[in-house]
Amino acid sequence: MSVKSVGTSFWLWLLCIFGFCGIHRFYLGFIWTGLLWLFTFGLLGIGQLIDLFRLRNLVLMSNMQRDFERRSV
Repeated sequence: MSVKSVGTSFWLWLLCIFGFCGIHRFYLGFIWTGLLWLFTFGLLGIGQLIDLFRLRNLVLMSNMQRDFERRSV
C-alpha cells in the first residue's frame, strides 16, 4: 500500500461528472461505501458533495489506517 494523495482523490472525485461516483472511495480503501456511492450515484449527489468537503479528512484517515496496519504486522 502506498500513501494516498489529496490531489489524486480530488481528480477521482471529479469522475462523478461522468457518472462514476465513489471512485475516490475505492482509491482510499473504503470499498463498501464506494459500492454504495457507485450504485446510488453518490447518495443522489448529496454524499458526493459532502465528500468534496471531507476529502482531506478521508485521505488522512486512509493514510492513518495504512500506517496502523503496517505497524501491527
